[in-house]
Amino acid sequence: MTLHPSPAIESAIRSIGPLSEGDLAQAQRRLDSLTKPPGSLGRLEELAKLYIAIRQPNPTPISQKSIYIFAADHGVVQEGVSAYPSDVTRQMVLNFLNQGAAINVLARHIGADVVVVDVGVDYDFGSVPGLIGKKIARGTRNMAKETAMTSLQAIQSIEIGIELATRACSNGNQILAAGEMGIGNTTAATAVMCAVGKKSPRELAGRGAGVDDAGLLRKIQVLETALQKHAPSSTDPMRILESVGGFEIGAMTGFYLGAAAQRTPCIVDGLISAAGAVIAILLEPKVKEYLIASHRSQEPAHEVFFQLSGLEPLLDLGMRLGEGSGAALAMNLLHASVNVYFEMATFEEAQISDKMNANAT
Repeated sequence: MTLHPSPAIESAIRSIGPLSEGDLAQAQRRLDSLTKPPGSLGRLEELAKLYIAIRQPNPTPISQKSIYIFAADHGVVQEGVSAYPSDVTRQMVLNFLNQGAAINVLARHIGADVVVVDVGVDYDFGSVPGLIGKKIARGTRNMAKETAMTSLQAIQSIEIGIELATRACSNGNQILAAGEMGIGNTTAATAVMCAVGKKSPRELAGRGAGVDDAGLLRKIQVLETALQKHAPSSTDPMRILESVGGFEIGAMTGFYLGAAAQRTPCIVDGLISAAGAVIAILLEPKVKEYLIASHRSQEPAHEVFFQLSGLEPLLDLGMRLGEGSGAALAMNLLHASVNVYFEMATFEEAQISDKMNANAT
């Protein structure tokens, strides 16, 4: 376990314990008693079992769930790594708040709340209804020329995530998910994955929001420059975040830690959300027991997360949007699995012979 001199971060890390094998086994016994052949619902049963074990000592049916979108800008956009200008971050934040984005549609479909957090957008929103203002700075610095943030800003970003996860759990959320918005954040997330996975940018860099061949080459060159300049160790998560990360990546790191500390499952979305997750895992490996991998992104760097965490994605739909879109779909599967656990009849209750259970093929 890696500790950092921040009381909030250390407290969250110390609060994360391993899941109980006994709780998992008890949940499995309940699943096996339901009117179906054992294991016949496949990964839905694994999801239900995980939820029940995480939510001990008093797991209950799901009545409240939220998707948090962390928004921030990135100084590395100055290097021409994105197909879109930085102002699109601001525009999309307003689109989220006006209920017009893909994540809003998906969240409405599954009955989840969307919470939008400004941790570093290069714009002064003032007082905007529905927006949580936690701005650290108006975007990170250009990682190709200097560290993306200071060490204090890296700590602050994680503390913000912990605070918001703690508050979300106190407000009754039983499932959380992390999404993001930030032009240039695919570059930052790829840099994080290169550092963690000891991979080269040529292996991991993808097209993000749609850069052309020339843009992809620029991105690779910028990543090579930044990683050579800062040379963050694969075992130093705070230095990785400080050198090449983003404010929203740090906030999601804290969000995962905070959710785990409150015994609440948190769903990881695509590449950028996963960059926050790998930093959280490096800070406290047990946090991965509380994470659910929603989907496999088209971005090659996403694979580092799966390798480090050992988690398997629930979906592989060729998605690369971000926003928490894949997490929303996975949240629906998790909710369905928990409903099965609590609402299906047992063999005894339905007065059905359990020979079906014993002799299933």
